Amino acid sequence: MKRLRTVEDVMTHTVISVDRETAFKDIVETLRMWNVSALPVLSEDGRVTGVVSEADLLLQRQATRTDHDTTAGQLMTRPAVTVTKDATIPVAARLMARSHLKRLPVVDEDGRPVGLVSRGDLLKVYLRPDADIGAEIRELIAYRLIPHGSTEVYVHVANGVAYLRGSLPDPTLEDVVVRAAGTVPGVVDIKADFTAPVPA
Repeated sequence: MKRLRTVEDVMTHTVISVDRETAFKDIVETLRMWNVSALPVLSEDGRVTGVVSEADLLLQRQATRTDHDTTAGQLMTRPAVTVTKDATIPVAARLMARSHLKRLPVVDEDGRPVGLVSRGDLLKVYLRPDADIGAEIRELIAYRLIPHGSTEVYVHVANGVAYLRGSLPDPTLEDVVVRAAGTVPGVVDIKADFTAPVPA
């Protein structure tokens, strides 16, 4: 299974958007047709300049009855909160949570949309098989953190919880190993005991 590390690994590549001149009714129809709750609003040169959401439409509907005269450029929230495709999944998750958003436009280095990432997309990392998670933690410990032959660590993963047992060549490495294992996509918790013997 492919390791899910960045936004590009989990994002939807289809981008549904509107331009600044798109009318209220057309925005509503686009949201309904594609079953989404928000749309990126693009400038004339194709860059994401804002986002128009169902909440924006409802606020406008309560404030005025001239909906047919209202455009996406007038309704949108700006500046748009976006994320790049090479952003890590935890970074995207923190940005989404901090901004209270359900999805983020994914943009390239020029600010043009290349995809969309949702909360559900980010949660895909937790669907990884335990065996895959365990294999990545073992590789991380054996080949990146600790020199070959200097340690013996047993790794077992059950329901996303990583159990680490064994011995380390230096007690100061314990925190490093636990922190590193916690960065592996799909890990929900770490249970470490480096005083326990490795299971036979």
